Amino acid sequence: MGWGFGGGVAVRWGVGRAGALLALGPMDGDMSAELAVLVRDIGDAGVAEMSTTPGLAAAVDQHVAELRATLEATGSDELMAYLCRYAEEAFNRGWWPESTRDYEFVRIVAVCWLLRENERAA
Repeated sequence: MGWGFGGGVAVRWGVGRAGALLALGPMDGDMSAELAVLVRDIGDAGVAEMSTTPGLAAAVDQHVAELRATLEATGSDELMAYLCRYAEEAFNRGWWPESTRDYEFVRIVAVCWLLRENERAA
């Protein structure tokens, strides 16, 4: 599957807590519905792509390890707050997802993966 968010490429939709961004609304008061949809699409598509792309899976694994080491807590509420802040900051500085290999894309996928792991453990 090709990647080109914004280039008309269809992205798979998923279910789960990572998809709850729209239902939660703004965490910090600034996250728009459009940004929430994009973040959800990135997370869902990236997690799905990990099963067939070992390089992406390895990069996500490294981000997950870093998140676990640097965040005070990795519960679902903390991860959702972090994801909203991170996505807002990335888009405010002009980032746009054009590659599954860029840092921001992989970081968003890593947070969504952790959210799914929390959901499975619950």
